[in-house]
Amino acid sequence: MAALIAIEGIDGAGKGTQAARLVSSLREQGLCVDSLQFPRYAATTFGSAIGDFLNGRFGALNEVHPQLAAVLYAGDRYESRSLLLNMMDTNDVVVLDRFVGSNLAHQSAKLEGDERTALIAWIEKIEFEVFQLPRPTLTILIDMSSQMSRELVARKAARDYTDQEADLQESDLPYLEKVRRCYLALAHSRLDWRTVHGLNDDGSLRTIDDVATDILQLAVSHRS
Repeated sequence: MAALIAIEGIDGAGKGTQAARLVSSLREQGLCVDSLQFPRYAATTFGSAIGDFLNGRFGALNEVHPQLAAVLYAGDRYESRSLLLNMMDTNDVVVLDRFVGSNLAHQSAKLEGDERTALIAWIEKIEFEVFQLPRPTLTILIDMSSQMSRELVARKAARDYTDQEADLQESDLPYLEKVRRCYLALAHSRLDWRTVHGLNDDGSLRTIDDVATDILQLAVSHRS
C-alpha cells in the first residue's frame, strides 16, 4: 500500500505547484507515484456542487452552515474513494493536493470554542469512519499569510469551476486568516502533520525551489 502524502494550505499557498514538484522529484528517485487534486469539480457530482457553493449559488459564506458545507467536500472524496484506493494499490506514493485537512480547517474556521472542536471530530468521523477514506501517512502544511495568499490567487489562471477572479472563500481575507490559524492549530496538535513556511522572515515570498526542497526532505524522511 502506498504512502499517502497530502499537501495543505490556504488558497494561493502553492499546493498544486508543490504537489506536482513532489511527484516529479519522487519519480526521479525511481518511485512509482501518482497524484490527485481535491475538490474534483468536473469529475464528481459533489465536486460540481462545491463549485456552485463557491460561486455563491447557495448563499453567502456565512449563510451556509459549515456542517452542511463539510458534507459536500467529504462527498467529493467519497465518490473518488475507489480511484484513490486503486492508486494506492499500484504506486509507492500518492500525493494529494488537498484532502481531509482542508475540510477541517475551512469549516472549523467558521466556528469557535467547543463548537469548533465538535465539528472537527464530526468531520473526521464522517470522512475516515463513515466514508472509510484512508488516513494520510503525512500531511504537509504550506503556511502562507492571508494577504500574500490573496495576491497569489489574483495571479492564478482560469479555473474550471468559476469565471470569477476569486471565489467565495478566496475573496474573504478575514476568513482566510481564520482558516490559516486553524491549519496551524491542526499542524501543532497532530504528530502526522509538518509545516513548511511559504514566506521568509521578512515577509517576502520564498522561492518555489526552496519550498519544494523542504517538502521533498519531509516526504523522504517520513518514508525511511
